[in-house]
Amino acid sequence: MSRADWTRPALFLVEAIPTTGAAVTLEGPEGRHAADVKRVTVGEVILVGDGAGTRARATVTAVGKGRVTAEVDEIRTDPPSGTRLVLAQALAKGDRGELAVETATEAGIDAVIPWRAERCVTRWDDGPRGAKQLARWRSSVTEAAKQARRAWVPEVTAPLTTNQLAQRLEGVTGLLLEATAEVSVADVALGGEVVLLVGPEGGVTEAETARLVAAGATPVRLGPDVLRTSTAAAVALGALGMRTGRWEA
Repeated sequence: MSRADWTRPALFLVEAIPTTGAAVTLEGPEGRHAADVKRVTVGEVILVGDGAGTRARATVTAVGKGRVTAEVDEIRTDPPSGTRLVLAQALAKGDRGELAVETATEAGIDAVIPWRAERCVTRWDDGPRGAKQLARWRSSVTEAAKQARRAWVPEVTAPLTTNQLAQRLEGVTGLLLEATAEVSVADVALGGEVVLLVGPEGGVTEAETARLVAAGATPVRLGPDVLRTSTAAAVALGALGMRTGRWEA
C-alpha cells in the first residue's frame, strides 16, 4: 500500500488492536468524534491505533449515535525511532505551553517533560489545579498525535524542577536551547536519547544553566534569531528530525 493509505484516513485511538478480520468498536469520546463530528459512513476506511506503535486500516461496517464499528483490514506496527527525542518544555503562560507540546508532537517528539524552571510565570500546584494543567498537556499531545496520524502517542510525565531535570540527564544527550550559544544544533553529537531543553519566556537563569551544564547538557543555538518558547521545540525538532533520519521514514 502507498504512504497515503496510512496518512489520509482519520485516526482514532483504542485500547488494543484486534486481529485482521475482527471487529473493532469505537465508543465514548472516540465513538462520538467518529460518528457525530467526523460523520464517518459505512464503507469508509479509517485508521485505529493503540498509541504504542500499532495501527490498523479498518472499513466501517456500522454507525450509530456515538458508536462506530469497523472490520480490521490490515495491521501495521512501527518500531520506536533509533534516537529517542524527549522535550523538557518550561511551563508557559496562557495556552503557549499547550501550543508548544502540540507542535512538538506533530514534529515527532517521543516524550514530554513539563519543566518547572525558575523564571516560569505559570506555576503548577501539586494539587488539583496542577493535575488539571497536566491533563490539558496530555490531551493536547494526544489530539496532535491523532491529527498527525502518528503510531506513537508521546508520554507526558509529571513536572520536574531544574535539579530533578539535571538528574534525568544522566547518560543521555542534553541540548539546552540558548540563542547566544557557540555550538549549533547541527554540529553537536547525538546519542541514543536526546533531551531537548526549552526554557521559559524570561530565559534560563545562570544558576540553572550551570547546573544543567554540570549534568552534561550542551547549550546550542538554532540560528541568529530568538524564538518563542512555544515554537522553539518544533523548529529544533525539524533539524533533529533530519539528523536522526525520522523524516525519511
